[in-house]
Amino acid sequence: MESQTWGLRLCSQIYCHGELLHQVQMAKLYQDDKQFVDMSLSTAPDQVLGNFSKLAVIYNHSIPRQQLQEFVQQYFQPVGQELQPWTPEDWKDSPQFLQKISDAKLRVWAEQLHHIWKKLGKKMKPEVRSHPERFSLIYSEHPFIVPGGRFVEFYYWDSYWVMEGLLLSEMASTVKGMLQNFLELVKTYGHIPNGGRVYYLQRSQPPLLTLMMDRYVTHTNDTTFLRENIDTLAMELDFWTVNRTISVSSGGQSYKLNHYYVPYGGPRPESYSKDAELADPLPEGDREALWAELKAGTESGWDFSSRWLVGGPNPDLLSSIRTSKLVPVDLNAFLCQAEELMSKFYSILGNDAQATTYRNLRAQRLAAMEAILWDEQKGAWFDYDWQNRKKNVEFYPSNLTPLWAGCFSNPDVADKALKYLEDSKILTYQYGIPTSLQKTGQQWDFPNAWAPLQDLVIRGLARSASPGTQEVAFQLAQNWIITNFDVYSQKSAMYEKYDVSNGAHPGGGGEYEVQEGFGWTNGVALLLLDYYGDRLTSGTQMALLGPHCLVVALLFNLLAW
Repeated sequence: MESQTWGLRLCSQIYCHGELLHQVQMAKLYQDDKQFVDMSLSTAPDQVLGNFSKLAVIYNHSIPRQQLQEFVQQYFQPVGQELQPWTPEDWKDSPQFLQKISDAKLRVWAEQLHHIWKKLGKKMKPEVRSHPERFSLIYSEHPFIVPGGRFVEFYYWDSYWVMEGLLLSEMASTVKGMLQNFLELVKTYGHIPNGGRVYYLQRSQPPLLTLMMDRYVTHTNDTTFLRENIDTLAMELDFWTVNRTISVSSGGQSYKLNHYYVPYGGPRPESYSKDAELADPLPEGDREALWAELKAGTESGWDFSSRWLVGGPNPDLLSSIRTSKLVPVDLNAFLCQAEELMSKFYSILGNDAQATTYRNLRAQRLAAMEAILWDEQKGAWFDYDWQNRKKNVEFYPSNLTPLWAGCFSNPDVADKALKYLEDSKILTYQYGIPTSLQKTGQQWDFPNAWAPLQDLVIRGLARSASPGTQEVAFQLAQNWIITNFDVYSQKSAMYEKYDVSNGAHPGGGGEYEVQEGFGWTNGVALLLLDYYGDRLTSGTQMALLGPHCLVVALLFNLLAW
């Protein structure tokens, strides 16, 4: 608990709010606000704060830019000093899954992706443990894989797709270490923060810890590790129940579902100047509300998107954000899946009472999702605006997350989802599934496509018993693999997102330049190469899946019947 005390103290003093943070970030000493809050201290924080207070008094609390720069250079270390490169000890040449890839060019590429894990490995230096007060980085005992680029610490939901790739690379020890880091965070803070920095402690990210454990245990059969940590998994789900639950009424009945909600104001430290300027025209009380909604948006993982702007005064402007006013499909599907897995875990461990408890929780959530989020006519689930009492019927790949999570009762929903994609014209995009059809300039909107969202749709459709629907899932996988492969062939890099509007290109928009690496993109590519390795080709881009797609799928289904 000592590290928690230091973390919270440090967070409040230097890295999360206060005059030092405000003056440095508003002076825009760096192109990216994240750079400053990722710097470690050269000396004790009390000394840094004391000397800053003296400087502030000299300049009447308006320190000139040059003096601020000199102060930061004197008392802060350059970014990245607290981490060292780490080559995972369980990395090895030629993991088995490569042999399943028939196309020679794709097999070579997959091997190159396997090599990238060595570039993304990080280990904390001992001084982060001995002097936690000097770092924004939260100490973690075990080495880990990072996304890449500006993201040199671990992130919560990214790590699930990273782990899927690592398990295919036969790196179960690395996965176990990352899981141990997450479990330790739950024990210390009661939840997993957005990422591995003290300034992320106020918010979490999509809850995939239980799923990570399931993938690891399925791969290793390490039920001892599961038994040792089952209570911690339950504690993490309790965080969402206690702090992120909302009651929604429909048809005279009340249902409990979850939403993203961060009840803390103040600008995000890593985007401080942007948040301060965005809120500047607003009355003071409204500023705090805006900042809390921005933090809820980052908790969703979709920072930022038209998903969270809908229903606001100007749905094209980030200042209209109202994340907490929506009940998201994906969050509730992730929790539904976690409840099912917890029931399975307790059964494995011989605790039938707890297995029944979680089975009942899943059944309650399933009923709530069908009552509040499911739209039978459209054949999909939709985020629910509980304040305005209506669904957001715009297209987002997250609308089909319950398929991927296995959180549905009617086996026909995968085929209905295919018709929904057809009706939404999504199958006409031949380079990947766009994140939305709204062009707001935000990174989780058109024309960007993100690897985890491809996975949600592809593996969701692949659950169908219908050969035609399964074939569309394959064709979507083929499109995405070609996009990744073509860009890699041109640039020798994997990216966090791709522009799918007109050919295959790295994505853009949002608050920072597109990043290379890239953890979850690599993980999804390896997943698809493993799943469809005997069929995927490195040839020309697949033709678009136009209006005939549904006819083809129906023909497949009739033939199978």
